[in-house]
Amino acid sequence: MLPVNIAHKAEQLINTPLQSDCSSDNSFTEQQSDPVCAYIYDINALKIHAKQMRSQLPNNCELFYAAKANPEAPILQALSSIVDGFEAASGGELYWLRQQLPQQKLIFGGPGKLDSELSAAIDLAVELLHVESLYELHRLQQIAQNKERKVAILLRMNIAIGEISQTRLSMGGKPTPFGIEAAQLGEALTLINSCSNIELKGFHFHLMSHQLDYQNHIQLMSLYFKTFKQWCKDYQLDLKHLNVGGGIGINYSSPQTPFNWPQFCEELNQLIQTYEMQDITIRFECGRYISASCGYYCMQVLDIKQSYGKNFVVARGGTHHFRTPAAQNHNHPFTIVRQNNNNQHKLPTVTQQKVTIVGQLCTPKDVLCSDQEVAQLSVGDLVVFTYAGAYAWNISHQNFLMHDKPQMIFLAESTQETINND
Repeated sequence: MLPVNIAHKAEQLINTPLQSDCSSDNSFTEQQSDPVCAYIYDINALKIHAKQMRSQLPNNCELFYAAKANPEAPILQALSSIVDGFEAASGGELYWLRQQLPQQKLIFGGPGKLDSELSAAIDLAVELLHVESLYELHRLQQIAQNKERKVAILLRMNIAIGEISQTRLSMGGKPTPFGIEAAQLGEALTLINSCSNIELKGFHFHLMSHQLDYQNHIQLMSLYFKTFKQWCKDYQLDLKHLNVGGGIGINYSSPQTPFNWPQFCEELNQLIQTYEMQDITIRFECGRYISASCGYYCMQVLDIKQSYGKNFVVARGGTHHFRTPAAQNHNHPFTIVRQNNNNQHKLPTVTQQKVTIVGQLCTPKDVLCSDQEVAQLSVGDLVVFTYAGAYAWNISHQNFLMHDKPQMIFLAESTQETINND
């Protein structure tokens, strides 16, 4: 079931489609009223969810939003008074975040930082810069020295996960471009001691993504806390910051059984007491888990056809707008908004059958879900994909085949809407 406000807006889109606004010079559809293709974002739901997340964290924990998940300006503005800050993973994100959120705390991470990006991070007053390699340390020291500025950093470390169950995207204790392996910590600390413009504030661990099991994540936190305390003891470090990354996933195959954030926070608080981490600022930088549930991708059905015994539903849009299903290799959850059409019996229709929903692209990989049973679906109906608020529009190959962009609709608390086709 869709939330009432989303269902209402979807029905409005079907019954009164907006005029197409083609970005191409060959705008042959601009005078027509084309079938619907849109993103709808529930800003109020986003705020409620983020507030609940933030309020359930232990007192010494902070919640940052990883902008890579969805950097749309209304999303950032909605979160600005709720989260403790924002994480950038590129120079482009850094400038965008500072432009949109001039007073917010920013942190900057990711491999392969350019010298110009390191310089910009200093100029834009990034609170903490996450260093990924020894060579990056050398470069950062030189840049900071030239600017006669101090830079506060965290070392991103790649440590072994051990016996903890791995997710389908694990990055710990194996060769990756992310972070510094534990064996190089001594060398990194020696180098920092020689860098007069660099101040080490703590460590950053991010070893898993797509985490669905809160108990598994608690085990990971235990590993982080134990490692942090041991290193502080072994190297006589007085550090006050531990960034534990994000990595909490969305259960796309079974949305009714999500990651148990309240229980995770409760056990996290107990873990903090056990490891005596109360005086350490523990920072989460979540993206997907914050914004995914506020977004909906809507496609109006253009055609229904059979091919060798299989039903294909062809809808307006596709993976060039909504790459999430292809990127994650899953059947994305969806619901159907039926069209009240008096001639519906003349339209191609499937009833109590399995369908594969595809887009308009000239590739067999343009599939959003396969062999999913529907009660009834006709040409003209709207297929609404839920959990489309993260790693969706912004990771898609948007210019492939030069199709029109989807409408971008943001439903605010006042029920006013912002529509942006740029």
